[in-house]
Formats: sequence, structure tokens, C-alpha cells
Amino acid sequence: MSTKTKFVYICQKCGAQYPKWAGHCSDCGTWNSLVEDVVVKTNPRFSGYLATTTETISLLADVSTDTKTRLPTEIEELDRVLGGGLVVGSTVLIGGDPGIGKSTLLLQALCNFGKKLKVLYITGEESLQQIAMRARRLELPEDRLLLLAETQVEKIITVALQEKPDIIAIDSIQTMYTEAIPSAPGGVGQIRECTAQLVRYAKQSKTALFIVGHVTKEGTLAGPKVLEHMVDCVLYFEGDNESRFRVIRATKNRFGAINELGIFAMTDRGLKEVTNPSAIFLSNCDAQIAGSSIMVTWEGSRPLLVEVQALVDESHLTNPRRVTAGLDPNRLSILLAVLHRHGGIPTYNQDVFINIVGGMRIAETALDLPILLAVLSSIRNRPLDQGLVVFGEVGLAGEIRPVQSGQERLKTAIKHGFKKAIIPNANAPKKPLPGIEIIAVKSLTEALQAAR
Repeated sequence: MSTKTKFVYICQKCGAQYPKWAGHCSDCGTWNSLVEDVVVKTNPRFSGYLATTTETISLLADVSTDTKTRLPTEIEELDRVLGGGLVVGSTVLIGGDPGIGKSTLLLQALCNFGKKLKVLYITGEESLQQIAMRARRLELPEDRLLLLAETQVEKIITVALQEKPDIIAIDSIQTMYTEAIPSAPGGVGQIRECTAQLVRYAKQSKTALFIVGHVTKEGTLAGPKVLEHMVDCVLYFEGDNESRFRVIRATKNRFGAINELGIFAMTDRGLKEVTNPSAIFLSNCDAQIAGSSIMVTWEGSRPLLVEVQALVDESHLTNPRRVTAGLDPNRLSILLAVLHRHGGIPTYNQDVFINIVGGMRIAETALDLPILLAVLSSIRNRPLDQGLVVFGEVGLAGEIRPVQSGQERLKTAIKHGFKKAIIPNANAPKKPLPGIEIIAVKSLTEALQAAR
């Protein structure tokens, strides 16, 4: 059978295909992102590598959902992010900046799996000696982990069919290539086709698959966006290179909650779990500092205490600056407008800087009220009450709206010794909670008065 090829131009951002080059991708709006690539109609050499697999039709009632299909990694924070462990036959994509700890965490998890299961680690970036040196430095068990240095997907699947491992790890997908596409590794076509073949093998053989992916300077996974749709779970490593703490977040998970967080600390013995995550996000919470407020955010399935810092200073610019770290700057602009309209506090001639301590990124609206109270504290140069915790959404009409899991947030605040809370009226408990004074507010005006 002859192989028919066709040259197309593929957007490196979204994977859209065009018959000829253009300066602008009409699908995602990116400029100068089209690169010439080759599309192969058929692949006679390897199209039947799974022909021996027998597919059968199953009745929905006969499909087992036994919890034994989950494989615990023995790393509690990683299991939390995965939804309780690695699911048999699933594909997990791990992305993060270079040097943040992706390979280290993966090696720790694979060595734990190797105690009971057959594990195959495929490396396309490092040599086998480098992996062995890292494992010995971390004092990990070495006698059960299988290693293979290979970048051709067809050879990898051939080895997998012979060895039949329970878990396979690919480090990284950008180094892999397939003979089906005659182009360099790392291109959109190569990444898409390599991932498709690996995922197909994992599903048909019920092999759990880890894939390590690089990220771009914008913080997104390199390659086509369809890559995230092809896998079952997408994990992102976050963290500052100058900080020893690392956060792993699930942005997609077909077998668990999304936006779940796992907190780790990088040490000379690898990544260690942080047993009290709230402690790393609170800085000098016992000291009274102007421009600081403490909130309880909800990440995945658990609450975390986070410090919000605000600095408001006189601006000499025509357009005062609105700078944020850890939240959407557009949200800050909306909140400042609400503060002026319904709180009577103008900031149109002030520079406003907001920071979430610890490198956290918060997208939930429970952050609204803590931001405004921190801004108020900075403007007046007066600290908020010691032991105060705040959460609540602020509407455009100045109303304070409820947020999810209010009772659990309050219990977490009590557990960490907070004595006072300003919360939405709809989140107020029906019965008083011992150990904490609760101030339930309905409007921004009430919240500002309660914070004085």
C-alpha cells in the first residue's frame, strides 16, 4: 500500500490546518504561528500494531467500577490531586517550567509503584545514568524500575507489548516522534500523533500512562491545545524558582475534582509533602500590618488560609497603575470601582498593588471582600483587627454574596486560632460557633464599618 503525503500549514498555538501559509490564524487569532508540516494519509508500516487486541461490546450494567482500579502512589498530596490514586488505563499529562520538579516527582511515584507493579520509565531527554544518579541521591528503591532511553513511539509500543508493564512514563512528549509523520520532533503534528498512539495503546491494554510536557513562556503546555483533550488528567506544576515550595494543580480530571491542589517542598531528598499548607501562605499573620487581610480560599476539596496584601500609594501618572500577583487585574479594577461607588472611597489618583502571599493564584470570587478590606487598611494605614478572617463575593451593586462551603471555611479558621470573621450574611451559621465571633454583612457599607 502506498503512502500518500500532503503538505499543510499548522498553527503552533491551536493546531488548526491551512492549505497555504497565512500571517494570521483565523481560529485562535495568533499571528505568525503557521508552520509547514506533512500530513500522512496512511501508515502501512505500523497501522496494525494493535491488531491483536480484541474489542468487545459491553453492557453498561456489566462494567465494573471497583475502587481497586485506582493505584495509590503512596504520595498523599499527589493522590489527592489525582482524585485518590492513578486510574488503570488512564493518561496523565504533567506540565511545568523547566527544573520545577516534574521528573523528580515522577521518579518518586514510579519507584513507589515499582514495589508492587511492573513500571517502565521511557526517557527521551536524560540518559539512564542521569536517572540512576537522581534515584540514588534521593535514596529511592532501584531494583524494580525498568528504564528505556528511546524517542520513537513505534519502538516504545513494541517494547511495551513485549514487557506488558502496568505503568508507563514518557519524559517528555516533545522529544518523541513517529515514522508516520516525516517531520522533526516537537512539532504540532508529531506531538498530536505520538500522543494519539500512546493513548490508544494505554486504553486498549489498560496500562496507566504518565506523559511529561513542556510549557511555553506564557505558562501553557507546548503543542496543540487538542493535547489536553486527548488525555484524562492534566496536572500543572506551579512555583517560584526562588522558593522551595511547589504547587501541583489539576486543571482537568475525568476521575476526580478539578482545581485540586497538592503542596510540596523541594529538598535535597526530593519533593516532600507539606502537612500544613496554610502555614506557608501566612506570613507574619500574628503581627498587625496595615494593608494585610487573611482569607479562607477553597481549592478543590479543602480550604486554605491565605494572606492578601495591598499597597495603595499616591500616583503621579495620568493612568494610575493596577498591578496584581495571583489574581485577575480586571477583577481588581471592578472592585475598586465598587469601592468608590458604594463605599465612598476613591482610588482614581492612587496606585494599587495586590499580592497573594506564597505564590498562590486564586480565581474564586471569595477573594473580593478580603481585597477591599486590605485596600482600605492600606489607605488608612491602620491594621485590621488581629485574628480576623474574611471571605465573600462583592457584587456590582455593593451587595455581599455568599460563597460555597462557608461552614467548612469557618471551621478551618477556628482550627488555626482566628477569633473573628466577617462573612456574607447568607453564609452565617444557624447556631453560634464556639471560639469565633461572626459578623454577617449584607452590603459593602456594613463590611467597611465592621472593619473599622
